[in-house]
Amino acid sequence: MTTTEQPTGEYRQYLPDLTLYRFQVMRTQDAHEYAHAFKTQKQPPWLHALYMHWLDLLEEPFKGVTTDGKVHSDLYQLQDESVPVAQIVDATASFLALLDDKQKEAVSYHIDSPQWRTWGVRLDEVSSSVRDAVMNILKATLSPEGYDKAVKAMRINHFLGELVQSPRVMNEFSYNFVLFGRPSTTRPWGWSFYGHHLCLNIFLYKGQIVASPWFTGAEPNEIDSGPYAGTRILQVEEKLGLELMQSLSAELQSRARVFAQMKDPAMPPGRWNKDDQRHVCGAYRDNRQVPYEGILASTFNAKQKELMYGIIEQYLLYLPAKARAMKVDQIRQHQGETYFCWIGGFTDDDPFYYRIQSPVILIEFDHHSGVFLKNEEPKKFHIHTLLRTPNAGDYGYALRAQIPAVEGPNAKEIVW
Repeated sequence: MTTTEQPTGEYRQYLPDLTLYRFQVMRTQDAHEYAHAFKTQKQPPWLHALYMHWLDLLEEPFKGVTTDGKVHSDLYQLQDESVPVAQIVDATASFLALLDDKQKEAVSYHIDSPQWRTWGVRLDEVSSSVRDAVMNILKATLSPEGYDKAVKAMRINHFLGELVQSPRVMNEFSYNFVLFGRPSTTRPWGWSFYGHHLCLNIFLYKGQIVASPWFTGAEPNEIDSGPYAGTRILQVEEKLGLELMQSLSAELQSRARVFAQMKDPAMPPGRWNKDDQRHVCGAYRDNRQVPYEGILASTFNAKQKELMYGIIEQYLLYLPAKARAMKVDQIRQHQGETYFCWIGGFTDDDPFYYRIQSPVILIEFDHHSGVFLKNEEPKKFHIHTLLRTPNAGDYGYALRAQIPAVEGPNAKEIVW
């Protein structure tokens, strides 16, 4: 473990006052009661307002993230990425075999269902065998290093639950799992795994995978006590992003930085909100228009391009090795249309935001203020990261029209 990976314990000076009404109530709730409070009782008000906005966004037909509202076509193609789909199907079949009829109904949706984020089965409410079976699906689907990252995010979520004494709301298994379509080696299907600070959407077709959109965050981004002490995530993305910005000339730094302050008075309405803060492609922002900002990667020297692709590798970590390599190759083909932008300072101690965006990838990194911890300003121990595939690439939508249609409920052609 390198020096940059060691927990710092900095967050401890921002531990919340657990005698506050908010935490006293939260410690008595489970996840359903907590969700019910902000949906119906409007507590806290800002979270209720965000939920209502999400409902509005969810009603919009899917189009995809674009720069100007126009989807660029012919960017994605069917290809063999050597994803072990048979192993994933077997792992999913083992999971389904453990469920009763009610659980199967809760977890199973049509491949084209708009509800790619719904309750499904919640891991901390099922037997350990069912929970292990879900984790085996993740292990079969993701790269070993991607699976490790997901597990660490889950453990850090548990650690936060302990810090605020609300383990029924936030714990290692307070995540939901849903299937879309019938698991198959020949037909499209997918799964969603989501909860606090970890949301993964996976689309599979034969040997091809789309892991997008996803979100990974942590508050704090480290565990400094207990059985998993030493765990830390998202520090590599932080380190490489800062190195890239610091390596630029003063002129390029000025052009890359679109706002000097993390909550800048120059920001237009809607550019910052309490939940997403500087993120523009968070939950339910499936159709957001995100104009390019900052500087082109073509202005980078060889070392700077190496840093940028090092960042991109970290954001593609959930993909199996061959799929990841093929995605990087695709991104390189659009290097002349790849932009890098920055918000905030760029000394070693400054919190910051950055985005890398091209026609085929959009990644965001953001330091946040406290939600459960009490830092009012963004700090480097609360990190949000996300990935989108622009131009209808999310959820594998851009590939679906290319997949041959079949008839019949079991994906077999009907013989008359």
